Amino acid sequence: MSATAALLATDADDAPPRRTGWRWVLRQLARKRAAQIGGVIVAVIVFCAFFAPLLAPQDPLAVNAANRLAAPSAAHWLGTDELGRDLFSRILYGTRYFSLICLISVSIAASGGVLLGLVAGAGSRIADTVIMRLVDIMLAFPFILLILAVVAILGPSLWTAMIAVGVGGIPSYARLVRGEVLGVKHEEYVEAMRALGAGEMRIMFSTVLPNTLSPIVVYTSYAMPIAVLAAAALSFLGLGAQPPLPEWGAMVVGSRDFLRTAWWVATVPGLAIFVAVLACNLLGNAIRDVLDPRSA
Repeated sequence: MSATAALLATDADDAPPRRTGWRWVLRQLARKRAAQIGGVIVAVIVFCAFFAPLLAPQDPLAVNAANRLAAPSAAHWLGTDELGRDLFSRILYGTRYFSLICLISVSIAASGGVLLGLVAGAGSRIADTVIMRLVDIMLAFPFILLILAVVAILGPSLWTAMIAVGVGGIPSYARLVRGEVLGVKHEEYVEAMRALGAGEMRIMFSTVLPNTLSPIVVYTSYAMPIAVLAAAALSFLGLGAQPPLPEWGAMVVGSRDFLRTAWWVATVPGLAIFVAVLACNLLGNAIRDVLDPRSA
């Protein structure tokens, strides 16, 4: 082996491991305390969402007037609400609606915003101008006012709340993706794909989009708790989940008249929202630290 080859081999051995791939990301997340705490709580929520019928000791919709506003006890671990329904069972079933809100709302916002951002950033100047002016108009409205307008058009329900929150999140995704695309589309590897004869659609979705996934993933980790809080706010206003659904925001609404006489009725779903949102934020902070090199 020549001296040059030996030197290159030594440099390759001494070079740090390539920081790419989901395995590396998961290893880095596993080392962060925030990711450990947030990940465990999120995993418990998802587990309860899947197995709520097996874990819940009682029917969350069963009314029992004899046990109305019963304090936490061995029979009812978290007490009962104003209709005698077991709060522990309703909290377990509420994890399903929490997971559903995160999935549906963020999916609508991400899919619509990513598509608009790609077209605006990689498309023609006319497309960029039209899309971004539309985004500017949507951003001119306060977020809560925008989703209230969507709910007013479609009518109050849980599905309407999820759609409204998703639509309200589209502009932020669009601006984020457009900015990332503008910084990527003139890179050498994109020009190389274009020189090889690849079409614009193929370049957009197979080359440009994969190189913008890191900021999208980071932003999504923050969009989920925002979506949950927005849906809970709509439920509190009576425009989201409707009784008797065991959605945490709707449960807080139904218990606001019993804060002084039965504190647990409002405290339990309120704590559930707090813990779930905190877990998402902890996990989001850890994901940002791993994927965003500017945070290092």
